[in-house]
Amino acid sequence: MQFRELGRTGWQVSSVSFGAWAIGGNWGEVGDDDAMAALHRALDRGVNFFDTADVYGDGRSERYLAQLRSERPGEEFYIATKAGRRLHPHTAEGYTRANLTEFIERSLLNLEVEALDLLQLHCPPTDVYYRPEVFAVLDDLKAAGKLRHYGVSVERVEEALKAIEYPGVETVQIIYNLFRQRPAELLFGEAMRRKIGILARVPLASGLLTGKMSRDSQFAVDDHRRFNRHGEAFDHGETFAGVDFETGLAAVEKLRPLVPAGATLAQFALRWILMQPAVTCTIPGAKNAQQVDDNTAAADLAELSSATMAAAQRVYDNDIKRLVQDHW
Repeated sequence: MQFRELGRTGWQVSSVSFGAWAIGGNWGEVGDDDAMAALHRALDRGVNFFDTADVYGDGRSERYLAQLRSERPGEEFYIATKAGRRLHPHTAEGYTRANLTEFIERSLLNLEVEALDLLQLHCPPTDVYYRPEVFAVLDDLKAAGKLRHYGVSVERVEEALKAIEYPGVETVQIIYNLFRQRPAELLFGEAMRRKIGILARVPLASGLLTGKMSRDSQFAVDDHRRFNRHGEAFDHGETFAGVDFETGLAAVEKLRPLVPAGATLAQFALRWILMQPAVTCTIPGAKNAQQVDDNTAAADLAELSSATMAAAQRVYDNDIKRLVQDHW
């Protein structure tokens, strides 16, 4: 495992970390034993950064992480959580001091801590980024010892660029993968200049970039890959990175010849992300220990050649860019 500095936090975090959405909910059924085995294996493999949210299984994944901490005493790792999506309706007006304080207090209970390591606004409406009073609340909660650091999880590059204008924002979580490359054009340079940590989420495009899917793939009724393909429940860019499923499958076949010998397509996709120096870590999900092994092995792959990077770029430019570039 390799480690990179997370913005101005002073933390060195694992380049391949752990996203806990899959063990919380909306990805089909995951049993308690499998979820905990995945978390323990992540620690065993050198992962020291876990990303979750208060709405993943209504706090389920937060509680799993509290259990992990109790079962692995003395091991240092960081937990990032998110707040805001508990709002119904999810509007900018709901991002009040009272609501944010309530959400953070709930996460503190779920995680069984006195202060959150890193709190992120959870893909709020765009208008929130133009409300300095929201970020003032986070400053106050940090001063009160409720959280150590804060950042944002965003849908769009423009939201990230606005967010990092606030001096208290230390991290940005954004979708970045072989099928969503726009963040590298402007945001990443600004993030490096301002020393902002970048968390690359949805790194495998909801499993498309594992190369294990086909037109016959079936998804459980509670899996967002079945019920959110067109944004029925939340931003459709969260599902298959916003790429039409069959178009994505065809593009995957063009990427397959680029995979280094002995590696999987998923490992190649994660290593591609880590070629970007602005990225602190990528946060793939895992439902079991074997998936953790597969993901973390990507950190040990050799750097990709310039020819391979150029070939991957051509697949994006020719097959994917027109579908996603102007939306996120």
